[in-house]
Amino acid sequence: MKDLKQKALRGGVARISAQVANLVIRMGSLMIMARLLGPQEFGLVGMVTAVTGVFTVFRDFGLSAATVQRATISKEQSSTLFWINLGIGVFLGLVMLALAPAVVHFYHEPRLFAITAVMASAFAANAAGVQHAAILERQLRFTTLAFIDIGSLIVSTAIGITMAKYGFGYWSLVASMSIIPFGYTLGLWIATKWVPGRPHRGMGIRSMLRFGGALTLNGVILYFSNNLDKILLGRFWGTDALGIYGRAYQLINIPTDNLNSAAGGVAFAALSRIQDDPPRLRDYFLKGYSLVLSVSIPITFTCGLFATEMIRVFLGAKWGSAVPVFRLLAPTALSFAILMPLGWLITALGMVVRALKMSLVFAPLMAIAYAVGLSHGPTGVALAFSAMKLLSVLPLAAWVTHGTIVSLRDILVAVGRPLLAGIAGLGAALPFELFYSSHLPALASLCIGLTIFISIYATVLIFMLGQKSLYLSLFKGLLDKNRKETVQAPA
Repeated sequence: MKDLKQKALRGGVARISAQVANLVIRMGSLMIMARLLGPQEFGLVGMVTAVTGVFTVFRDFGLSAATVQRATISKEQSSTLFWINLGIGVFLGLVMLALAPAVVHFYHEPRLFAITAVMASAFAANAAGVQHAAILERQLRFTTLAFIDIGSLIVSTAIGITMAKYGFGYWSLVASMSIIPFGYTLGLWIATKWVPGRPHRGMGIRSMLRFGGALTLNGVILYFSNNLDKILLGRFWGTDALGIYGRAYQLINIPTDNLNSAAGGVAFAALSRIQDDPPRLRDYFLKGYSLVLSVSIPITFTCGLFATEMIRVFLGAKWGSAVPVFRLLAPTALSFAILMPLGWLITALGMVVRALKMSLVFAPLMAIAYAVGLSHGPTGVALAFSAMKLLSVLPLAAWVTHGTIVSLRDILVAVGRPLLAGIAGLGAALPFELFYSSHLPALASLCIGLTIFISIYATVLIFMLGQKSLYLSLFKGLLDKNRKETVQAPA
């Protein structure tokens, strides 16, 4: 608990810096792979991940979050949880392997058997590092986690690109995805230097299993509500349609996923440490929430406005059919930006049952929306997805905050500032996009348009809407920590 604010800030800087690097690597990989491979190759792998990706929700059974959320945890408990996680990982890999024939039958595509079998091997590797990662998160060692994450991503990306260049086709994507968990877990073991002991009975694990079980069930429901679109498109429209939709979806979600991954780990760990101090928790959460929103909300505006340029720059000319899908999916970035941080709050407070109830109510609505849009192909599904996500934002925010220290008004105020600044930036950049962008190369048009948008957005947000003090206080917190370390350093 000592210096929690400074540790959280420094952890946030480390995670965000790592996610910036992660974003650059993933976007660079996407640009290269999209030019080396076609929609069919991406569609084949997307068929497997859309169906079997649900197993990734089970890979730690929520026990990593349970470990971080607990006020205290013993070595015996950590060791017991490690063996539970490993057993779950091995079991999931075997189940995924057994389901390979069903995946082939569902899509009528025999090549999916070998893809599914290879990707099944990653579950045991993932499971072997769950508790090691939780230990580093409890210690707020996010810089170490960042280095491990980036290192494993660089290795897997290099292997995937090399294989694609030499004609391995969709196997380059399979290899890139399968190698990451092995490298990441190896790095975690080296960093923690923790070797688990034997499992123990009667160590108070049952309550953690209940917490993790509810969290996992909620994750399964959310997974299907967010991925049923890809399953249906692959089944009824084929590999090309799924490849186009999947690349547009990936491109719009890479920035928000990276940001939520960076901020979420730090926020959850920090909020869990102060869950019994409501005023402090509210202050920390709202500051972090405002910061995340100020970065993530502009993604919606820029993706919607500069869809054509982004597709040309990041995917290439042959992906032009992804432009309308990409533009229609842009509003989902706004909904995720508003709702994802609220998930950190209620999980840190141990309110996983409430999260589960919310998912049970809204997941069927998402399924209905997909069914309505499916007849119109990728664009119809994208429109249905975005519309339902936006309609669910306000009810979900009200439900999440009910009875907590954070009110719905707090959320609306936090969202309102960057939203207004985004509208101002949109108004400034729209004339350029309408009248001048078509006369310039895609990259030049995108750079100029983003410069106009970001300049107006930042000016309005920081100076006109009063966010300057927030960013100065966060910066001051980092400087105070650095000064303290300098003073304490030996001569």
